[in-house]
Amino acid sequence: MLLPATHSMCRGGVCFGKLIKRDCDWWITVCSVCQVPRLKLDENMLSSLVLSHLTVKERCLCASLVCKYWRDLCLDFQFWKQIDLSGLQQVNDDLLVKIASRRQNVTEINISDCRRVHDHGVSTLASHCPGLQKYTAYRCKQLGDMSLSSLATHCPLLVKVHVGNQDKLTDEALKKLGEHCGELKDIHLGQCYSITDEGMVALARGCPKLQRLYLQENKLVTDRSVRAVAEHCPELQFVGFMGCPVTSQGVIHLTALRNLSVLDLRHISELNNETVMEVVRKCRNLSSLNLCLNWSINDRCVEIIAKEGRSLKELYLVSCKITDHALIAIGQYSSTIETVDAGWCKDITDQGATQIAQSSKSLRYLGLMRCDKVNEETVERLVVQYPHIVFSTVMQDCKRTLERAYQMGWIPNTSNTS
Repeated sequence: MLLPATHSMCRGGVCFGKLIKRDCDWWITVCSVCQVPRLKLDENMLSSLVLSHLTVKERCLCASLVCKYWRDLCLDFQFWKQIDLSGLQQVNDDLLVKIASRRQNVTEINISDCRRVHDHGVSTLASHCPGLQKYTAYRCKQLGDMSLSSLATHCPLLVKVHVGNQDKLTDEALKKLGEHCGELKDIHLGQCYSITDEGMVALARGCPKLQRLYLQENKLVTDRSVRAVAEHCPELQFVGFMGCPVTSQGVIHLTALRNLSVLDLRHISELNNETVMEVVRKCRNLSSLNLCLNWSINDRCVEIIAKEGRSLKELYLVSCKITDHALIAIGQYSSTIETVDAGWCKDITDQGATQIAQSSKSLRYLGLMRCDKVNEETVERLVVQYPHIVFSTVMQDCKRTLERAYQMGWIPNTSNTS
């Protein structure tokens, strides 16, 4: 009996086509393009070769519709430990309640952009899934303290909480996390505008194992929070305070973080060069530093970064107060920096772009977007001379986009249109 075919799948290195039932055994004929011999699949092979490589959406809307046997396999608990429901608008509280009642072994769930999920559904899920470790809910503005507090109370094994862009979250939820979730290692609270220093301090004190902390445009978070996480979370490796009203007086405390490898200080209103230089000197494992949109950062600061950042691989300087001297210093003093983005730095010229390309042995990417004093002819020459470096300008990016489109089979419409 010929069963309905699923869509063509190339996953896990195997390309599958139509399904055939023969004597209660399951066979798969491979698509005619590949010309691979038929494979007989038992339950374990079917699960490992096909179903385990499908998303929740693909299992529910495609694989489970093939036949009852496949449907039963799709309901197996092994496929419902990590659940990604992000962007599925049909997901609501009722579905979460059903998942909670039937799948109590859930360890990871993502409900980002699920606008019909509310605090009640998340709270019910939390109460039935004590082993939950990773929770992601970006842009769920309808959720508030109740959902996150329930997760903190019922799921003490949480290690990851990403709840960016949830306006209703307050310090009360962070206090619950600090009280119950001592294993927490990764938290994203960007654009949660009601969070203040009070909640951040409680979180820092209760979660000493934090390794990743990201904030963005949290306008009520100040230097007090920076000091708290630096004092109480010594294992921090990734720290971001983009657009938060912190100053150099708070940032200087980050020098205590010996494991710090990624630091995002974009758009900090009061950030001076001395503080940045001291952070680079003390944080010897720093590999990525983002200073974009800080007009105070100058050539002298970049020179010290190049000299002292022995582990630094990425340096982002978009819209900083730098000139050719900064790029020349990077090429001269750094043997590790691979990525430099100097976009929108109006004083960068052909000289700086040319000299860093000539002198740097490690450079692989140079961002020159809207550096209007750099001539496109110069960039074209550098592209030819240094093919191992990606040069980013408006023209170069457009060329790469067109090239990728051609490679994917795009054909421009050359017909005349009125």
